[in-house]
Amino acid sequence: MLALLAAGVALAVAAAAQDGPAPGSRFVCTAMQGGAPSPEEELRAAVLQLRETVVQQKETLGAQREAIRELTGKLARCEGLAGGKAPGRAATGKDATMGDLPRDPGHVVEQLSRSLQTLKDRLESLEHQLRGNVSNAVLPSDFREVLQRRLGELERQLLHKVAELEDEKSLLHNETSAHRQKTESALNALLQRVTELERGNSAFKSPDAFKVSLPLRTNYLYGKIKKTLPELYAFTICLWLRSSASPGIGTPFSYAVPGQANEIVLIEWGNNPIELLINDKVTQLPLFVSDGKWHHVCITWTTRDGMWEAFQDGEKLGTGENLAPWHPIKPGGVLILGQEQDTVGGRFDATQAFVGELSQFNIWDRVLRAQEIVNIANCSTNMPGNIIPWVDNNVDVFGGASKWPVETCEERLLDL
Repeated sequence: MLALLAAGVALAVAAAAQDGPAPGSRFVCTAMQGGAPSPEEELRAAVLQLRETVVQQKETLGAQREAIRELTGKLARCEGLAGGKAPGRAATGKDATMGDLPRDPGHVVEQLSRSLQTLKDRLESLEHQLRGNVSNAVLPSDFREVLQRRLGELERQLLHKVAELEDEKSLLHNETSAHRQKTESALNALLQRVTELERGNSAFKSPDAFKVSLPLRTNYLYGKIKKTLPELYAFTICLWLRSSASPGIGTPFSYAVPGQANEIVLIEWGNNPIELLINDKVTQLPLFVSDGKWHHVCITWTTRDGMWEAFQDGEKLGTGENLAPWHPIKPGGVLILGQEQDTVGGRFDATQAFVGELSQFNIWDRVLRAQEIVNIANCSTNMPGNIIPWVDNNVDVFGGASKWPVETCEERLLDL
């Protein structure tokens, strides 16, 4: 019976050998020619053929593995029979009935082992061949040329883009450096200016060589004179101003005392002429200073009959009387540059704010002679006010107003 089993196993091994492909067989991938397909289409067809080949060889490998498992099972059963007693039998004298089996069962096992090794060798050969077909697929030479050209073109485009980015980076760095240097220079200039202002009188060429700048029409930019006025029965107020604000230059200065916010005010509001207010009494002045150039303005007043005079650039343009006659200017008030006061030192109205620059604001407690005013206006004499002189440490600025060095007489010559 063992001989019959061995013969059956041999036939199964032969059948399995015939089912699989012959050793050494190769799968050849051939590019299909039809019409004039593009290189991309030919490459796509070759890839599809390789995929079909891989699928077919995987199916063949599966069949071979199934045959190997079947033979391995048969071999195990035969080895069990050859080990001695047949399964299910007792160890009795009836074992003589197995005398028809071959006396050398080891020979059958050896034959089955050789068949199994042969199948394993063929399986490894097929797997190696499959890997070789996939990795060593031969593509047409024109495909390679197309791919190389495409890769070369992509590489050139990439290098060109990198060069453009490097140029942009360099340009941006240069622009950033220039902007940073400009900003640092401006900040250093401002810092130096702040330092100069903190030092007081030494900030300017001389104590009076500065101006107050009020660039915006707001209710929070202004200058303030630290000193106040004593009781006055006459005065002369002179100043340099430059403005091109419209409508109206606003309020160059105002003096308010408790109980009277309009003790002394010079204002040009809206489309009205320039007005002088004393103790809330009003007169219009024939002054025209809104051309953006430096102008020297002087106003004189005396309580006797309320006489007044108005000078522009050293020339008397108007005179009058009955402006708050016999009213003495009250002491202890607040002098503000650039704003009109509704209360003492506050309640500013942006529509009445002065926009421009002010300098050389001086007050005397008498009426200056006409020649003295001419000499001041043409810069032939330096004559500070004996009540309020224009000096740096007597003027504070607030809300963004600033003080800058200036020689008004030199700038006046540039305006001419």
